[in-house]
Amino acid sequence: MNAPVKTRNFSRREVLKSGAITVGFTLAGIPSRGRAQSAAVAKRILDSKEVDAFLAVNGDGTVTLFCGKVDLGQGLRIAIPQIAAEELGMDVDKIMFIEGDTALTPDQGRTSGSNGIQRGGVQIRQAAATARKALVELAAQRLNAKAEDLETAGGMVRPKSGGTGISFAALIAGKQFDLKLDPKAPLKDPARYTIVGKPLHRPDVPSKCFGTHIYVHDFAVPNMLHARVIRPGAVGAKLVSVDEASIKNIPGAKVVRVKDLLAVVADEEWKAVRASRALRAQWSEGTGLPSQSGLVESLRNEPGIVDETLVNKGSPAGQRPDGAKALAATYYWPMQSHASIGPSCAVADVNNDSATVWTASQGTHGNQTTFSKFLGLPKEKVRMIYLEGSGCYGMNGHEDAAADAAILSRATGRPVRVQWTREDELGWDPKGPPQLIGISGAVSADGRILDWRTELWIPKTTRGLPNIPLLAPEAAGLEHVPGLNAGLISQNGDPPYSAESIQVIAHWLKDAPLRPAPIRSPGKPANCFAVESFVDELAAAAGIDPVEFRLRGLKDPRAIEVVKKTAAMMKWQSQSYQLASTNAAVARGRGISFVHYKHSETYVGMGMEVAVERASARIMVERVACAHDCGQIINPDGVRAQIEGSILQTISRVLMEEVMFDRSRVLSVDWASYPILRFSGVPKIDIELIDRPTEKPLGAGEAACAAVGAALGNAVHAATGARLRTVPFTPERVKLALTGKA
Repeated sequence: MNAPVKTRNFSRREVLKSGAITVGFTLAGIPSRGRAQSAAVAKRILDSKEVDAFLAVNGDGTVTLFCGKVDLGQGLRIAIPQIAAEELGMDVDKIMFIEGDTALTPDQGRTSGSNGIQRGGVQIRQAAATARKALVELAAQRLNAKAEDLETAGGMVRPKSGGTGISFAALIAGKQFDLKLDPKAPLKDPARYTIVGKPLHRPDVPSKCFGTHIYVHDFAVPNMLHARVIRPGAVGAKLVSVDEASIKNIPGAKVVRVKDLLAVVADEEWKAVRASRALRAQWSEGTGLPSQSGLVESLRNEPGIVDETLVNKGSPAGQRPDGAKALAATYYWPMQSHASIGPSCAVADVNNDSATVWTASQGTHGNQTTFSKFLGLPKEKVRMIYLEGSGCYGMNGHEDAAADAAILSRATGRPVRVQWTREDELGWDPKGPPQLIGISGAVSADGRILDWRTELWIPKTTRGLPNIPLLAPEAAGLEHVPGLNAGLISQNGDPPYSAESIQVIAHWLKDAPLRPAPIRSPGKPANCFAVESFVDELAAAAGIDPVEFRLRGLKDPRAIEVVKKTAAMMKWQSQSYQLASTNAAVARGRGISFVHYKHSETYVGMGMEVAVERASARIMVERVACAHDCGQIINPDGVRAQIEGSILQTISRVLMEEVMFDRSRVLSVDWASYPILRFSGVPKIDIELIDRPTEKPLGAGEAACAAVGAALGNAVHAATGARLRTVPFTPERVKLALTGKA
């Protein structure tokens, strides 16, 4: 998380006495619920083409990293310092890390798409390499030596042959690098790595274990009001009237209304809670939601669908060979909530000429533009500061809570903290959209995929949309851009295997039942669930073992390796496709799947062993085996944690998560109506990491999600003979499948 930034002015005499100067910044901790981060910021270079935007050499021998990407639980606070320390040639504990503060860090884009390391970290690596080259050249002048005879280590430049070196601090002497990132600056040879690739401990874990870590929920500033926003009873409803007298018995509680944005504020949180429950307001009828029971058909038949061919390879054979079998199947993935354990929270301090917002948003720099527009302030006068919240890996209510707080702060003239409730979070956070996927194809008797056609019914992202529309600006009638953004949900709709023809058609929908947003691994869990389930169906039709069928269709050596490793981890015995016993009270089976994420990034093989209770139709995942190749591994512990999190979250999504709604509003607004996986449902997880130090690092935060659904569904089919094509795999749906009524 960010800590208060302190600056110090040095006299010329002090500089001459010390020989070095702290460049820009040092760090200090924030006391629990303590002081706000100082608004006084030394002038920073924020141009991401400049080395000085990313790092500063301090007079005490430390280096401060300024990172536009944020750590929302994926371990960037250790992984990116590892990258920088390795490239600079210094100890990682001498690296200080500032993240996601628009006044201090360069804009490296939203932390999304598993790009924290593969884009943000790689950019900082190049900045560090450029800085190291400059430091070595400075030292060569000082030591009257050749640059190629020098090396960096321990925060110093020294002769490779041994002898006295010069510290980074003495070399930089209080100056900035004043250099552009040099794409040709040589990177350190991976064979000489001593820091990258090591399982170094995350610096945030001790404070989280002892309860001293400052989340955005814990953050407070002086003179702060607590607020609760009152939502309507139906989506799209307008505020008709408010009875302010209904909270007159709660001292200090006040009503704040900005058009259809309704809230209560108070100097104590409990007063705000009581007032939100007591306030009486009248709302109009909502705009109406589609029928949930008819949602699949409404997706298929929505007026205004625009078709686009995304993939078109080869051409179907005019006549299929003897013994070829044709298949067709339809798969469905429902709307799902991010379901963050902690509801969203934010703090804002807005006045007439500036604003500071503390938020758990993964996109502080992008939101700087969005907030400046609806607040009517110059962009440079809006400061967004990242503070860790409950993880979401996408876009839950974090940005909405921040917008609530900003508008209410401006309306009240005081800093405001907005805390959402569980009902707010599950009822009003933007959702991962429903996805309908139809696949047809044919397979030859010898296991060749002859033709393949995928059809996707998915909402289309509005071109140029800066962010998903936020609730508060829309309700308050402030400037915002309407539209849809569910993320890149059309990727991995085609198989990674050889086929004589492949076609993918997107039927772009102009709307979504509820406000959509990217959710972890947007679109890919659904698409890969359909693709890899259908691959198993083709293997069964050809009578070929699922592992063997996949290996026959793969050409990429890295893909082949992860499939083989997954099979080995499961002790898979290659054989003609056959089902396990379907008559046992508890049926057990194994399934496998594979994904080359986005067809350009991480390779994942996923195997699952499941048990299905016939009487209750309950599915239990007993063991997961995962082989994972994300190129160069920066911190193996961090990668394992990401894979485990991806697997567990997606098992939860596959087995039990679905947003339920009526014609007015969301109904699944608590853990009873929107259950998630519990500790009792956690399976044994075995992970094998494939480290490729000479390859570029790829993302580990999303790829494993994509392979979970099909491996689980394929295992259920192997156990019971029932093919599940609709998520979640609830006992009710399993019973229908077992009786052939799905």
